[in-house]
Parts: sequence; structure tokens; C-alpha cells
Amino acid sequence: MESWANLDFHLDLSGSGGLRHRLTASLRDAVRSARLPPGTRLPASRSLAADLGIARNTVAEAYAELVAEGWLTARQGSGTVVAHRVSPPAPVTRRAEGPEALFDLTVSTPDVTEFPRAEWIRSTRRALTAAPSEAFGPGDPQGRIELRTALAEYLARARGVRADPERIVVCSGFGGAVRMFDRLLEPPVVVEEYGLHFHRSLWTSTVPLAVDDHGANTEQLPDDLRACVLTPAHQFPLGGPLHPRRRASAVEWARRVDGLVLEDDYDGEFRYDRQPVGAVQGLDPEHVVYLGTSSKALSPALRIAWMVLPDRFVDPVLELKTDREQHVSMLDQLTLADFLSSGAYDSHVRRMRLKYQRRRDRLVETVSPYVTVSGIAAGMHAVLETPHETAVVETARERGIELSPLSWFRHEQSDDDRSGVVVSFGAPAFPRALQSFAEVLAACC
Repeated sequence: MESWANLDFHLDLSGSGGLRHRLTASLRDAVRSARLPPGTRLPASRSLAADLGIARNTVAEAYAELVAEGWLTARQGSGTVVAHRVSPPAPVTRRAEGPEALFDLTVSTPDVTEFPRAEWIRSTRRALTAAPSEAFGPGDPQGRIELRTALAEYLARARGVRADPERIVVCSGFGGAVRMFDRLLEPPVVVEEYGLHFHRSLWTSTVPLAVDDHGANTEQLPDDLRACVLTPAHQFPLGGPLHPRRRASAVEWARRVDGLVLEDDYDGEFRYDRQPVGAVQGLDPEHVVYLGTSSKALSPALRIAWMVLPDRFVDPVLELKTDREQHVSMLDQLTLADFLSSGAYDSHVRRMRLKYQRRRDRLVETVSPYVTVSGIAAGMHAVLETPHETAVVETARERGIELSPLSWFRHEQSDDDRSGVVVSFGAPAFPRALQSFAEVLAACC
């Protein structure tokens, strides 16, 4: 591993904005352009602050922001290091050439600049103080009992999930949960015809299920298959909750074929214009697996997800998890448990819900003269319906704005031909990019 201490390196802190913003942008640009290659160890915040003649807190906050965004990694005893994978896989439609994006409005992460650092630190301190000595041992593959207990209470109260701590398994991300079920279930698995390509790629094989304004058409679930994956709270990416009749139909299908519904509670906590929709799992806990994660409400950097399992799946999942999956950090689990129990999680979600709603309203007001907006009753993104999908995406890219074409989310076997772009108003770049994006739509639509 190369150390920055051995490199002759220059950081440009000129430009507009506060000092922390300029430092963060300069470091991000250095990593993105490979002037700081993957694996490079950065100097300690105190050393860099002394070199630049700025406050240590400014450097520490810049490092923390870049860690949250995935550009850097930080581990106790290893220092701060340039990450080996600094960006998510590019959509298949993204070109290798062209100007570098200044504003990333693709659907990926929440506004990580809003991570509740102070509240998280307070929860960490309380969790460490209260932690029993055995918590610092090898760990329970099912997850810390403190977190499973806090999750059971929260999910029952906020999402209508019928859960007890013994049916909850904590895992390192949504992908980790899916990989385990891919080994437990007979392929193929039914998935919604619109969704993340990455999620589909986790399964050995999939077949698409049609989606319309009422969500996935569960009345078309085939009786010769035994598993399906749904996003009932807020269909991703088209938006909208699963119709009550279709929620019931999904459960009836699972009972009839002795199958399993995997409920991905995507964006379930961020609702704006409707009452909360309870989890499908509450209708039949023995035929529905509830899958949740901290990545949207807090940060994907935490790598904490959870499964609420039918009783018959608890032991098989734990057998796979013990051998195949790394345990989630004990400290992060205890901190999240306190964060939930103290009410800080609820407060953060309410604050972000209001912030995202205001951003959504600004987006709708700005783009309505040019396109039809849908999928906005919940979540952190909107679908802009337009027949000019390719033109909008390419023109935006020319102006430094990266968007997700709707076609990128379509299942390879689907014959649906709707057209549009998916815009993240939760992205950190959204407020600065909105006016430029409106100019793109004016030119194309």
C-alpha cells in the first residue's frame, strides 16, 4: 500500500463554497481522476490539516463525507485509504466516452450529506457504555439481540410487520440476503418486470411479472413456480403501492403453491401524499419474508440489512450465513439498536421525509411544463414519462448531468415499451442540478 507521505501531491482549494466543500471536491476529483490511485493511504486528519493550514475538524468532516460516498474507506488501525471500487457499476446504456458528470441524479443513494453524525455518535457512546463484555466476542450470526429486539418493536409499530426477535436475522446488505435465498429456493424466481438489474443478477434465473399503475400483477403469478420478489410499499422504479386486491392475491398464491413471497420494503418509510401502507408480511408471516435495510433511511455505508423470516426458514438461513456471510460489525449493530430505541431513527426519518417532499415538489413544479411526472407519492425518485428518453439522457450527459433511462430497469425478457427517465431528487446534487436539468427538458421535449 502506497502512502501519501511518500508522494508529491497538490490539492487545489480554490473556487467557491466553504472550505470543507472545496477540500471534499478536490479530494473527490483526485480519486476520480486516479491521481490518488486505489489503495493509497491518506495522511491522518491532523497531519493534513497542519499541511494545509486549516482546522482538523474540516479535514475529518471531508474524509467522513467521502467515506459515506464510497470514495474512501476508513478502518480502525488502518487509517483512511482510497477505495478500490469508488463508484457503482455503470448502467449498460452509459457511454465510456463523453464529459465527466458534474451532477449525478441516477437512482442510487440517499443524500449522504445529511447523515445524522452527532446523533449517531451519541448512540455509539451509549451503546459502548452499556455493551456486555461478551458482545466483543466472535458474535452471533443471527445478529445482536439488542438490535433484533429494537427492530421487532420498530417494524411492528412503523411497518405493521409481525415479528419477534427470534425470527429476525441481521445480514450485511440486501444482496447478502438475496444470495442466501438463491441457494434455498428452486429457480427461477418471479421478479417485477421493472427493477434494479443488480438485484436481478443476484438470482440464478428470473422471469418477469407485468407491472402497471396498481403495481405488480400478482394475479398472473404462475402456479408452477414457488417464489416471487415484490416491492409492495413503493414499486421500484415506477412508483405506487401494490393494490390491496393484489396484495391478497400474492398471499393466496403463496399459500396455494406452498411458495414464498420476498417483500423488498423499498422506500417504505418515505411517503408523502398517502397514509402508510403496511407490510404484506403482516398478512401471512409464514409465507412472506420481509427484507429491510438501513441504506435508504441512513446510509449504504453501514451495510446493515435484516430479514424477518417464516419459522421454517430461520435455521436453514443461519446455516448458510454462518459459513458464507461475514457478520455485521457488532458496534454498528449496537449503535443502530440504540438509535432505534432512543427515537433518533424516527426523528431522522421525519426530517428527511420533509426535506425530500420539498425537493419532490420543486421537481414537479419545474418539469411539469415539459413531461408527465409519476411515481411520486413516496420514495426519493420520480419517473418522467417522455418518448424522448434517449435524447434527454444524452443531452443531459453533454451538460454534465447523469440520469437513469427507464429502459435500463426493464427485465431482459419483458416486452413492455414505456419510455422515460428516472430522476433522483434524493441525490446530494439535486438542488444544484435542477435548473440545468429543466433546460435539458426544454430543449428535448
